[in-house]
Amino acid sequence: MATSTTGSTLLQPLSNAVRLPVDQVNFVVCQLFALLAAIWFRTYLHSSKTSPFIRHVVATLLGLYLALFCFGWYALHFVIQSGISYYLMIIIGVENMHNPMMIITQKITSLAFEIHDGMFRKNEDLTPSQRCLAVRRMPSLLEYLSYNCNFMGILAGPLCSYKDYITFIEGRSYQLQQSEANGKEDTKYEQTDPSPNIAVAQKLLICGLSLLFHMTITKTLPVEYNIDENFRATASWPVRVFYLYLSLMAARPKYYFAWTLADAINNAAGFGFRGYDKNGVTRWDLISNLRIQQIESSTSFKMFLDNWNIQTALWLKRVCYERATFSPTIQTFILSAIWHGVYPGYYLTFLTGVLMTLAARAIRNNIRHYFVESPAVKLCYDIITWMTTQVAISYTVVPFVLLSVKPSFTFYSSCYFCLHIASILVLLVFPLKRTQKGNKQHESIQPVWSKKLEEENLLQKNSYSTTNNSFSQKEEITCRYQALKQ
Repeated sequence: MATSTTGSTLLQPLSNAVRLPVDQVNFVVCQLFALLAAIWFRTYLHSSKTSPFIRHVVATLLGLYLALFCFGWYALHFVIQSGISYYLMIIIGVENMHNPMMIITQKITSLAFEIHDGMFRKNEDLTPSQRCLAVRRMPSLLEYLSYNCNFMGILAGPLCSYKDYITFIEGRSYQLQQSEANGKEDTKYEQTDPSPNIAVAQKLLICGLSLLFHMTITKTLPVEYNIDENFRATASWPVRVFYLYLSLMAARPKYYFAWTLADAINNAAGFGFRGYDKNGVTRWDLISNLRIQQIESSTSFKMFLDNWNIQTALWLKRVCYERATFSPTIQTFILSAIWHGVYPGYYLTFLTGVLMTLAARAIRNNIRHYFVESPAVKLCYDIITWMTTQVAISYTVVPFVLLSVKPSFTFYSSCYFCLHIASILVLLVFPLKRTQKGNKQHESIQPVWSKKLEEENLLQKNSYSTTNNSFSQKEEITCRYQALKQ
């Protein structure tokens, strides 16, 4: 399959054999090479055997080589973008960098805010998570390039905080903070590094199944068929809704493949360790980007978003939602659309997402408490909300896949903009804030699920990682422990 690419055409014969564009073949092959390189990196360039300087240099050079192979001279974008941003941080000062230019990449904006929090804001003005992630010294150029261009994440991420990455490079990521069952703090230091082999093998299995699904079933369920004139004219409403769900569900495995493979590469290099669960089993999900089981079983719009593209959601929360002075939900969705690109479909999806999120929040706050007292009633409620959520998600993201305005409006108009109208009616009828009865119900069940919430916050705050050398181990442990309580 001959396609235009600025990257290497060395794998063109393989591209023709598997009938995939050469740029996609380059991406997959480079990621598999990065997986092998990650194993070599962890084995032969372990932090106990070599210096952080060497690890930075190797990670950066390998990353730039993979970018060059995939994108050709376009790979200069990585170097130029990082170099200009670093120059501005040094010459102009980080306190002057909060402008639209900084929305180019997640890593640059994240680090800009982390440096701003650590060097230009008072400690008492920071939230617990901001305090833990704050960077209190200017990175060197090598550290900065290594963070932005390392081979483990240059092609598909995932995003990680600067301090977690530096902690990994310097070999301090296995110092754990654990809390005993009685609530007392117990700090333990592992003498040997935990092995990521089982976690990597499991994620590679998921990659294989996702790729198989994408290569076989996804092609038989194109999203574009939702706007086919004959299908719209002849299919009944239940059939159209069912196909809508199936086609968008079938579109997700390619993301499962790419993000899970990226996670496995980082794990293979020794990056991504988050500690041990209560049974002593290692957890390698510090920078995981999705939770497939929770995505497919989501019973609310928020639950889906919290488990899909997790690191991007955390980035949006840290750089926008927590810092917005008004309408944080709307601002966050707009930023997400801008970050994704210029296609109109992205903006239609995220503007629709604002309506869906606010409407779902209003319904949950006002009526959910009526259905949680009886297990049987709650089961029925969960089934109904699962069906509603899956249809709403599918309805919302159709423009994201179709990209253009005309086909997107063709789809929405064929549905009479039904969920848009329904969302607006919900917002007119129900208040966004929880009702008094809902508040009492919420308070009564708080002790039951508070431990689960703390565990979730543990993931979101990257709570098992350590910080830079300016913090002592005791200070860092206290900081991370307090972040759990936020």
